[in-house]
Amino acid sequence: MGALLALASAVCYGTADFAGGLLSRRAHYAAIALYGQAGSLIFALAVAAATAPAAPGLPGLAWGALSGLGSGTGMLFLYRGMSHGTMSVVVPVSAVSGVALPVLAAVAFLGDRPSALSWPGIIAAVPALWLVSRTGTSTGPAGTVTLDGLIAGTGIAVQYLALAQAPPQAALWPVAAGRLTATLAILPLAISARAPLRPSFRLALPAAATGATAALALILYLLATRHQLLAVAVVLSSLYPAIPVLLGIAVLRERLTRTQIAGLIAAAAAIALLTAR
Repeated sequence: MGALLALASAVCYGTADFAGGLLSRRAHYAAIALYGQAGSLIFALAVAAATAPAAPGLPGLAWGALSGLGSGTGMLFLYRGMSHGTMSVVVPVSAVSGVALPVLAAVAFLGDRPSALSWPGIIAAVPALWLVSRTGTSTGPAGTVTLDGLIAGTGIAVQYLALAQAPPQAALWPVAAGRLTATLAILPLAISARAPLRPSFRLALPAAATGATAALALILYLLATRHQLLAVAVVLSSLYPAIPVLLGIAVLRERLTRTQIAGLIAAAAAIALLTAR
């Protein structure tokens, strides 16, 4: 159950990324990000209230808020790195560090002990994420962009680690708390980018729906950590960069590069090993 929930989280995250990328071609990315965060907040609040109407305790909300701060910070630095025209560096660096740091923390400090089959799967996931998410060529300052990717990856790691520490009795309220702090963290991005924050209804609604899908991904991840080792749940959820690649083939008729093919093969091997009994 935990593995399936984590994989479903990856599918939702990847779908949200793909849809957000398409919408960003039609409006400023900062506006799409802000409306997406607003949609994720509304969705998370509705689901949390429907499943557990009682007020959650402070620890659950605090861990959730820290998780949202991590994801908001990660998004800020990811967009900053991408704005330099170096997607081929910042995206894979953030993806790899975003999965490696939580796994190391889970094993070193939280007592996770993956099985003999899980370790090869975890190791295979690292090159899979790098190869799948690496596209194009780098045109910006490598050192600065690498740092942006590392900070973005650290933010993603904080998101995963903090959310998993929320007590089960907090139900899904930590996700709602995280979406609130993430929304507040995104505001400086929209303001500094001087993005027009009133896109047409035809763009605002899909952007909000994309954010709701991302919030669903976090809900599925949180539930996965309650049935599966954190190290394994993080790796499976973090394989989401493979989804936009597959959707690009199916929807946009894009062609795979040899690098992406190798990444998809490594991702399939990682999934097989991590879900094996």
